[in-house]
Amino acid sequence: MQKYFSNGKLLLSGEYAVLDGAKAWAVPTKFGQYLQVSETDSGRLSWKSLDENGTAWFNGVYKKESLVEISSSDKNTSLTLQKILHEAKQLNPWFLNDSKGFEIETKLTFPRNWGLGSSSTLINNIAQWAQVDAYQLLWNAFSGSGYDIACAQNNSPIVYQLVKGVPAVNKINVKPTFSDSLFFVYLNKKRNSREAINAYRQRVIDKSVLVEKISDLTVQMIHCSQIKQFEHLVTLHEKILSEALGIPTIKEELFSDYQRSIKSLGAWGGDFILVVGDNGSADYFSTKGYQTVIPFQEMIL
Repeated sequence: MQKYFSNGKLLLSGEYAVLDGAKAWAVPTKFGQYLQVSETDSGRLSWKSLDENGTAWFNGVYKKESLVEISSSDKNTSLTLQKILHEAKQLNPWFLNDSKGFEIETKLTFPRNWGLGSSSTLINNIAQWAQVDAYQLLWNAFSGSGYDIACAQNNSPIVYQLVKGVPAVNKINVKPTFSDSLFFVYLNKKRNSREAINAYRQRVIDKSVLVEKISDLTVQMIHCSQIKQFEHLVTLHEKILSEALGIPTIKEELFSDYQRSIKSLGAWGGDFILVVGDNGSADYFSTKGYQTVIPFQEMIL
């Protein structure tokens, strides 16, 4: 039996601009996904995906070498899985190429709708199993900057950057001195990252200027030691991205009466936001209908 684990991810700075080479502050989460591989004599590939409660949310059975579906509980999920496995075989023709069968079980340690990387953790786990490059597997199967793969593979915060299309990952030993004042709030909906990326790609703006500004803010945010200065940097980051994307900030849209700083993370309009506040902040968001408020310390590795 083989067992793999990949960390979830959050992007604290650099969203969207990271696609064009901006420096981004990315952090792996304490939550992630397991993949367990057991060999069988069935000649088939049997797949079961479990949620954080151990409940199966997807089942599929495939011919092992051709990956033709025999049965599945959801066609769209099945097609996505087949695509990832096909691309893994393209990168490593020996993958799944013996006479045995396999029984696969995946298990998330976070709710699927949280947007912490159910896809990227799966891709990184499959890449480990297939012995292929996880970044290449991501880009062949889908799109994205690859920062989520870097988080899946590292157990500390990182500065992530695409340098001429090649991932550059620098581990940093940074934990904000004011982390007790930072919280993550779930917006009760998952944003489709691929749709968000496509919308950004279509924007006609000077990407080089955006990359320079966001890279500078990333460095300042990482080295910031004063909460008020951090809030200023967060607000400036939101303003620059809002203008680049042509959409209002999440604070303007949903929380205009909140007194402290708020920052979108990853694809704007869904998943988690970063909030500066105190222990009473949870009550504010709860009254607005947002019940999932997680302290920085409990989320980040």
